[in-house]
Amino acid sequence: MKIQLRQEPIGIVDIGSNSIRLCVYDVAHRVPVPLFNEKAVCGLGQGLGASGRLNPEGVEAALAVVGRFVALCGAMGVGRLDVLATAAVRDAADGDTFVREVERRYGTAIKVLSGGQEAKMAAMGVLCGTPDADGIVADLGGGSLELVTVQDRDFGQHVTMPLGLLRLAEASGDDRERAGAIVTRHLRKIPWLAEGAGRNLYAVGGAWRSIARICISQTQHPLTVLDNFSLDAREALRILDLVSSQSRKSLEKIPGISRKRQGGLPLAALVLEKVVRAVVPSRLVFSIYGMREGQFFKRLPDRLKAEDPLLAVCRHLAALHSRFPEHGDELLAWMAPLFPGESTREAQLRHAACLVSDIFWNEHPDYRAEQAFLRILRLPFMGVGHRHRAAIAFAVYGRYQGDDDSPVVAGAIQLVTEEALRRARIVGLALRLAHTLSGGAPNLLRQTRLVVEDGYLVLEVPADNPAFAIETDRSFDRLARALGCEALVFRRMK
Repeated sequence: MKIQLRQEPIGIVDIGSNSIRLCVYDVAHRVPVPLFNEKAVCGLGQGLGASGRLNPEGVEAALAVVGRFVALCGAMGVGRLDVLATAAVRDAADGDTFVREVERRYGTAIKVLSGGQEAKMAAMGVLCGTPDADGIVADLGGGSLELVTVQDRDFGQHVTMPLGLLRLAEASGDDRERAGAIVTRHLRKIPWLAEGAGRNLYAVGGAWRSIARICISQTQHPLTVLDNFSLDAREALRILDLVSSQSRKSLEKIPGISRKRQGGLPLAALVLEKVVRAVVPSRLVFSIYGMREGQFFKRLPDRLKAEDPLLAVCRHLAALHSRFPEHGDELLAWMAPLFPGESTREAQLRHAACLVSDIFWNEHPDYRAEQAFLRILRLPFMGVGHRHRAAIAFAVYGRYQGDDDSPVVAGAIQLVTEEALRRARIVGLALRLAHTLSGGAPNLLRQTRLVVEDGYLVLEVPADNPAFAIETDRSFDRLARALGCEALVFRRMK
């Protein structure tokens, strides 16, 4: 598959109640990794609940920020600029005046999203990264809280409520008990929340991403990647209750949380706690993809939307860094006889490992296995949780003969089950054997055959092709042992 590496990017400006952000994306592939990402805190919705109007100081700051973002997009050659406004501009009496002034100054149109549109866009962002998402998406901003159901790659019922952090702090006078009562009153009016029981609750928004960092720290989770970090809902409630009762001074001691976020974290934790109690999900899942990524996904061609997000990322990485990018699909087919009856998810993870198995070829040989392992744990993958990410990492680690006793893998090993680790090791050994046979070059493995027959691992190679004038090596023996084979057979086909 030929992969286009760059085309005219698109820009998305998100004018929120508290901050304004510009993300510029390359739409040549499915991965919403920003080429440029900048946020400015303007407080446009500060005091909106009492006055019904936008914060005058915030308006001046917002006009300047939008001007900068429009100018940057022009300099970057952005082909399309989408400027979206949400709760503050939507609800303020002078929101239309603000929109007209921006359009007059900078000649760019603003789309003011309705509450329903904002909810659906957030759901689309989650589906962009996790097409099989199943449950309820909750998106918390400065002005509103959106809830929307997701199932079967689509979104369903949705609601928007004036429970954003700025609005809620103002309505409650920053009183925890009063804020909790306000949130509970709104949630009780939503009859379909029970549909989320026993499924996943997907938390979206910057404040909740900071909460995810705290959850990772509190649970001593070995991986600090925020996207698709999940935890049992009961464990989540314990941590959320703890955070919601903390003072700002206490939160300042937590590493990795920006000072601008610290003040709003207790309230953000309280809102999420109330939502978890109302929905009763089995797990809380944090997503880094929301409204902006939903808009990105909306602009993609249908052929890219249809791609598997994890495999799309892996193909792109292979195109950029592998010696022979097309080799990945060949590896997948070649080792398939070793995995009869595998599930769709298992096949997907094996495919991902095959695609990225050669992207670390130019690392220093002494550190190649460790570098591959650590980078895969931290790469901007989509559509994969932490335990599946770890399974891919262990497979590629085995391809580079990584040492199981290395302290590098000690923490991550708790993410995978014994069976998943065994399978990852078999994939890794098969990858190593394949690269040894073919030198990593395409079209050679198709001339060979690897199967298990009556307890024997059988490798057949053509006798008349000098490229295969090699003897079996330790990777063949190790693969046989990992498969539980009692004997080995190396055949040369005439």
